[in-house]
Amino acid sequence: MSRLGILLMRCLAPLPLGWIRAIGWMLGWILYVLVPPRRHVVQVNLALCFPQWPDAERRRVGREVFVNVAQSFLDRAWLWHADPDVVRRRVVLTGALHELAGSDPTIVFAPHFVGLDAGVTGLTQQVARRFIGIYTRQSNPVVDAWVLQGRHRFGGARPMNRSEGVREIVSALRAGDIMYLLPDMNFGPEDSIFVPFYGVPAATVPSLSRFARLGRAKVVPVVTRLTPGGYEVHVLPAWDPFPSGDIAADTALMNLRLQDYIDQMPGQYYWVHKRFKTRPPGAPQVY
Repeated sequence: MSRLGILLMRCLAPLPLGWIRAIGWMLGWILYVLVPPRRHVVQVNLALCFPQWPDAERRRVGREVFVNVAQSFLDRAWLWHADPDVVRRRVVLTGALHELAGSDPTIVFAPHFVGLDAGVTGLTQQVARRFIGIYTRQSNPVVDAWVLQGRHRFGGARPMNRSEGVREIVSALRAGDIMYLLPDMNFGPEDSIFVPFYGVPAATVPSLSRFARLGRAKVVPVVTRLTPGGYEVHVLPAWDPFPSGDIAADTALMNLRLQDYIDQMPGQYYWVHKRFKTRPPGAPQVY
């Protein structure tokens, strides 16, 4: 079944983008209707983060989330299998691109918007530097090989497993590789600290602050937006000063700035994830 699914994605790759997005729109609606547990997760997340919204607005954004997740998933077909010129036309880099030039130690803070895969594809294709990222293996070996090949399709991208250790990652960062870091999900209680996310205590790994300090690296946020023509990969100015030396304050600042990015396109954030699954001691479960 996994091989058939990958074959289907390869078949989708040459289709016009409008057709792929239309299929994604239908798939998103089907999933919204047929997967109530995940729909519940999205609604709980939105209720916790946007209590001021009326119920109708949360339902509307929830439906938008499912459509955007489905469309971005099917977009992997052309991101990973279409002609490179097609990818270059559809994935447009904008903003403070100078932040990625040169060889200064640099960490890209890449929040979990639905365009995440397009962001790493566009950067590795169009920025003449090597990128590293912490890769978590998929449980299915066929899918794992496909994802690994797709996300590191273009030259200069190197996955690093968590087992390689902090020393190897920091060494690559100091040597001039750009680190692509996604620290805004719930990775469980181990190594996490509780800092506010939309005013709700959220278990958050403080890896952005730690790697920036150890690698003596600047932090450059990159926000990828799904657009009718493909994706816009927007590079923002480096945070200055960062890190501050206070790891909890740095991690809280990361979440606060992430809120600003989400507020601009709430329907494109990955709300299907159980962001508040890990709770502070004594706090009730929310899902």
